[in-house]
Amino acid sequence: MTKIFPVFAFSALLLFPASLFANFDFNSNCLNAYKSIFELKLGNARAYISTEKKQHPNNSIIPLLENYVDYFTVLTSESKADFDRLKGNKSTRLDQISGDDKRSPYYLYAQAEINLQWALIRGRFGEYFNAAMEVKKANSLLQENNKKFPNFHLNLKGLGLINAVLGNLPDGALKTALSTFGIKGNLQSGLNMFEKLADNLPKSSYEPFYEEVVFYYAYVLTDVAHSPQAYAKTIKYTERIADTSLLKSYLQSYVCIKNGHSEEAIAILAKRPEGGVYQPFPYLDYLEGIAHLNKLDFNAATYFNRFLQATKGVNFVKDAYLHLGWISLLKGDKAGYTAFTAKAVKNGYTYMEKDKQAKAEAAAGMPTIDLLKARLLFDGGYLSRALQVIDDKKATDYTNDKDKTELNYRLGRIYDDLGKDDQALTAYQQTINEGKTLKYYFAANAAVQMGKIYERRKNNAKAKEAFNTAIAMKNHEFESSIESQARAGLKRLAN
Repeated sequence: MTKIFPVFAFSALLLFPASLFANFDFNSNCLNAYKSIFELKLGNARAYISTEKKQHPNNSIIPLLENYVDYFTVLTSESKADFDRLKGNKSTRLDQISGDDKRSPYYLYAQAEINLQWALIRGRFGEYFNAAMEVKKANSLLQENNKKFPNFHLNLKGLGLINAVLGNLPDGALKTALSTFGIKGNLQSGLNMFEKLADNLPKSSYEPFYEEVVFYYAYVLTDVAHSPQAYAKTIKYTERIADTSLLKSYLQSYVCIKNGHSEEAIAILAKRPEGGVYQPFPYLDYLEGIAHLNKLDFNAATYFNRFLQATKGVNFVKDAYLHLGWISLLKGDKAGYTAFTAKAVKNGYTYMEKDKQAKAEAAAGMPTIDLLKARLLFDGGYLSRALQVIDDKKATDYTNDKDKTELNYRLGRIYDDLGKDDQALTAYQQTINEGKTLKYYFAANAAVQMGKIYERRKNNAKAKEAFNTAIAMKNHEFESSIESQARAGLKRLAN
């Protein structure tokens, strides 16, 4: 954990004379503000920006930094009120920058960054058309800047993100809007850009931007590429970030939870930096609840309740109530389960896929307890415990098609992660046979996982067959994201 963000004037970046681009000056005030932003010390960042405004009111790095503060304010609060209050700042900032020195590599870059940040935020609140317009604008600005300043490495950060996200975007409103503009991406190209930046920035004068690159790279690896290397790479690249960064705690705990490392996530969240200097981040309590429940620790309720009390946001509320319902059910309190799932249906919003699924599950009726336990333990990475719960079960032990299909799906996932490929393939095939006409995601995702096993085995014909089987299934949960994973598999096999 070494120090980062050395304080130095950024005029040295491209070996341009300091006076030439005086109005895009990443000086010590700006670097300190930027460092504070990426530690989630937004109050400190505002103070540094205020000092810079007094000392150099015409510095056009100021509006870019102010936009970062707005971006992380909304990202940490998930608040629609914050979003509606702050989004009007975008045009004012772009106007400030647009009148500045066009010969600076920051001129187009700063405008692109502001557009891209708002696009990412709008996607969280369902403003897909405006988000698509901003992605288009950011892409155009960065492409132009890359031609004018090919050695300005920061161009690759935004271009990497756009390529990765657009290269693996599931069907939906955002993809439809972007396709009308003819914008396409390439997931592997985006990943390559991030890998190059993450490896090279610490050895260059661009080192202060390392955290931001890792922030986006971890997101792309985990949520866009669903990469099996997401955990290892995120832990590797976040290692050198200072422990005073709350963003580091978030990135590490998030990727741990998404990849079955619950114990590690619990340890990271328990020692996360705290205090009034940090931006409130209720989502971390939600994550802590997930990590505890995935080991069937019912103290998870404390963290979900803390999240619900603290959040002013619109996202993950339904999912938190559903998890509280599961805790009640696992404790034998069916009335409590019914009360919490009613809240999951009624409260919160469905901007996020998690909340859409939570609402559907809450409305669908009580889950079977052993299958719920196996699901949670598998998600937490407790594979032996998960297998123990359902190892002696047979499909005939269950009365409905959903449970029969889910049993084989859960067995398939557990065997898969235990490296028992043959048993996994058998269970996946049974899942497909039983569930291919059902509305649940089990059969389609089983086909994707089957494809990945055959891909690892270099059996390309069988892998393609499995991925195409997944694509052929329609009208089920998570259809667009499962299909995008299957298409990404076919694309890998074609290379």
